[in-house]
Amino acid sequence: MATDLLGPWGESLAAEYLRKKHYELVGVNYRCRFGEIDIIAENKKYLVFVEVKLRKSAKFAEAMEFVDRRKQERLRQTAAMYLAQHETNKQPRFDVIEVYAPEGLATKKPELRHWEDAFESDSFL
Repeated sequence: MATDLLGPWGESLAAEYLRKKHYELVGVNYRCRFGEIDIIAENKKYLVFVEVKLRKSAKFAEAMEFVDRRKQERLRQTAAMYLAQHETNKQPRFDVIEVYAPEGLATKKPELRHWEDAFESDSFL
């Protein structure tokens, strides 16, 4: 299967996981001049900006390690733009969902790890 299908597949797995955890999806693949946010969801307390990282394994490094400072800054700027366009009383939070699929799209039971509050969100407020 084409590798360009892996990203959307991983994001759909993450979105379904969040729904099962009683999050309401607000948006997917939000884009602006600063970057993209894979999933925007909310629960009773938080507006959550979610970065989804899909990897075959954590052998080289955990997927979350690929959300480096530069990527975090782009996510903060993109979230700030979103918040300027969409008012909310909820506290913003940045999460990372790692999806591990050793056989790619053929993986029967991909492993998901949800890192809540994965990095600081107060630096852009």
